[in-house]
Amino acid sequence: MESSRIVGVITAFNFPAAVYGWNAALALTCGNCLIWKPAPTTSLTAIAVTRLIENVLKDNNLPPSICSLICGGSDIGLLLTKDPKVDLVSFTGSTEVGRIVGQQVQARFGKLLLELGGNNAVIVMEDANLDLVVPAVTFSCQRCTTTRRLIVHKQVYDVLIERLTNAFKQIESRIGDPLNENILVGPLHTKTSVLAYKSAIAEAIANGGKVECGGKILEELKGNYVLPTLISGLKHNSDLVLKETFAPICYILKVDSFEEAISVNNETRQGLSSSLFTQNVERLFKWIGPFGSDCGIVNVNIGTSGAEIGGAFGGEKETGGGRESGSDAWKNYMRRSTCTINFGKELPLAQGVKFQ
Repeated sequence: MESSRIVGVITAFNFPAAVYGWNAALALTCGNCLIWKPAPTTSLTAIAVTRLIENVLKDNNLPPSICSLICGGSDIGLLLTKDPKVDLVSFTGSTEVGRIVGQQVQARFGKLLLELGGNNAVIVMEDANLDLVVPAVTFSCQRCTTTRRLIVHKQVYDVLIERLTNAFKQIESRIGDPLNENILVGPLHTKTSVLAYKSAIAEAIANGGKVECGGKILEELKGNYVLPTLISGLKHNSDLVLKETFAPICYILKVDSFEEAISVNNETRQGLSSSLFTQNVERLFKWIGPFGSDCGIVNVNIGTSGAEIGGAFGGEKETGGGRESGSDAWKNYMRRSTCTINFGKELPLAQGVKFQ
């Protein structure tokens, strides 16, 4: 195998340095050069990181251009994805933009690594330890692996709503400026995110949903601050529930059985992360098997968020199928070659013909 040569990395706003770090570590190890295009709203972070890398490269007598940076909007991204000199494009972002990126790169038969959105679910069975469930789903918002759907067995549905409502209310007073060490929850990224939050709640109410807690914009904080929100009463297959809304909204859904829970888990277009809370060992083998979760990340008794560099991170279906970490992720940054060397003085032919 040999290096892909030039790798283009397009990253999202929510992990302005980490995702580039994952890609860069593997791409550089495999002998590639990088061109990084960060989200338009995180350019300053990208510049700071690139300057650090520049110093390291210079200290080791390597050209800083090995790790290049381009900043800008979608027009700059188009230049990167359409350029035939860019052998591999690694894109992290929404499914909608990922589909555009994929079409552009595939049109020139380039290589793709897509890590896209996720409408992730936690299944809570009747025997689940709720002391584990509550903290696992309380903090969730602007991450692709965030828990957006809670699929709960009817026997513990009401008690879980009560416990989550209490948990959400406990953190309301600790929403604010993230530079304050007493703050747990910061703002949404942009005003557009706040509008998406507001629109989703209004649509939920219009379709019979009930806001169990939250559902409010904290205008007094003078920023993009909102309350974490829990919504019940919606159909599991409604358009709103099946849509990934990048805001602190969690839809809680009632089911009658484990089989129904798996079916609901799998009915979204994305397949990034999933989790099952149960104490029944027999359920585990179905959950992690071919008739269980169809996601790339399949957890048990732990939340949907989190990534270990040694584990393959990525998803299936409209999440893109790419893996940016894991024991064999380095192969994405290489080109496979089959090489045959003849050390003899004759050239064997399958036809058995010998030339005089």
